[in-house]
Amino acid sequence: MTATNDLVLLESHDSIRTIRLNAPERRNALDRALLGELANAIAAVAADRDARALIVTGAGKAFCAGANLESLFGDVTRPIGVLRDNLKGVYGSFLGIRDLNIPTIAAVQGAAIGAGLNIALACDIVVAGPYAAFGPTFADIGLHPGGGCSYFLTERIGAAQATAALLMGDVISAEDAFRLGLATMTATEPEAKARELAEKFATRGAELNANIKRSVRIATTSDLATSVDFESWAQASSLSSEAFREFVANFRKR
Repeated sequence: MTATNDLVLLESHDSIRTIRLNAPERRNALDRALLGELANAIAAVAADRDARALIVTGAGKAFCAGANLESLFGDVTRPIGVLRDNLKGVYGSFLGIRDLNIPTIAAVQGAAIGAGLNIALACDIVVAGPYAAFGPTFADIGLHPGGGCSYFLTERIGAAQATAALLMGDVISAEDAFRLGLATMTATEPEAKARELAEKFATRGAELNANIKRSVRIATTSDLATSVDFESWAQASSLSSEAFREFVANFRKR
């Protein structure tokens, strides 16, 4: 089943959902209309109890070429506080991906530039195709990075590499992105690989996937004791899962 909007497609196949940016004639560049549909699609996935994994990708050759600057920024002579509030609203259109409890996979088949890079990095896993290109290019056009880019880059490649990437503003190839840790893996057909991963994740219990994501978040923001406290609860909870019971039963038969 496919829910068709002009600029974003929300596709359903069994328990896997795909959000596809659908403005290939402009390389899926973001304007307010597209971001509005994207926010609605993310909210629909968040409310979908049958969803077990999400793939995010773009139609055509590009993943997302970044923002349509005039559409998103508007009158830049307005007070900084007003502009800041406007920008935070723009960021909120896609940062909801980060809050989803299900595994999220970006299938990056082409350019992911500026805000398009942020959308990819908001996902748990990034699969880069041969023509993928990752562009933290904000500084090269006189802009400070936004949309969580500083955070996402630092999380994935460390402070020193993130600082260098943002200062240089270079477009990073798929191979270099994988070497740095910006992309999780490379694949000849990134969407096919993303679907393979999604199908694997979808076979697991929703609670297990959600708790793994939560456990990692706790580990990155808390101390060892807090992390172990949550892990001990989550692992104890998983001991009664059907998957674990089946594993134990099969192990005893060996």
